[in-house]
Amino acid sequence: MKLTKKIHACVRLEKDGRTLVIDPGGFCEEDAAVGAEAILVTHEHPDHFDETRLRVALEADPATEIWTLKSVADKISTAFPGRVHTVGHGDTFEAAGFDIQVHGELHAVIHPDIPRITNVGYLIDHGRVFHPGDAFTVPDQPVETLLVPVMAPWNKIAEVIDYLREVGPQRAYDIHDALLTDLAWPIYDGQIAALGGTDNLRLTPEECATL
Repeated sequence: MKLTKKIHACVRLEKDGRTLVIDPGGFCEEDAAVGAEAILVTHEHPDHFDETRLRVALEADPATEIWTLKSVADKISTAFPGRVHTVGHGDTFEAAGFDIQVHGELHAVIHPDIPRITNVGYLIDHGRVFHPGDAFTVPDQPVETLLVPVMAPWNKIAEVIDYLREVGPQRAYDIHDALLTDLAWPIYDGQIAALGGTDNLRLTPEECATL
């Protein structure tokens, strides 16, 4: 399986000539989802869900389909009947040749005064990759590669480290990182690597890794 890091929380997975993209939101490349057979969206926040980017991908290829939670599906399903599938915690399905399990229900707390929205994570191919969206969801089975959200209004580095320890993946790759500056990277890299208990790796946008 090939993992390509896109900007912020978006990643591209390729296997056997088929392509899956997760969270092509408003921070990532405009064509991040183009060419994907399947697109997964974790929640409705604009850095994860961008209707324009999804429309570009769906219009470019009539075979492209989307799997997402109800709050996102309601916004785009009318325009693309039969191509937008609603999923929730506990669901399993196949998309672009990948076996996918849905984990989680709520976005992490940003502030007690801000209502929590729904959020789901996607476990790919029985634990080979897990993308949690905006939450510290722990799947109920081992994870080989965790895509770990390292910087957000809803987390702090101590929570990121504890999340890595709790999931215990073989390796982790940083996502949700567009707000980090070059000055901050060495601090985050050093602390997470020293305390997270696993190999924590960082890819620059368009850089790839073989899983």
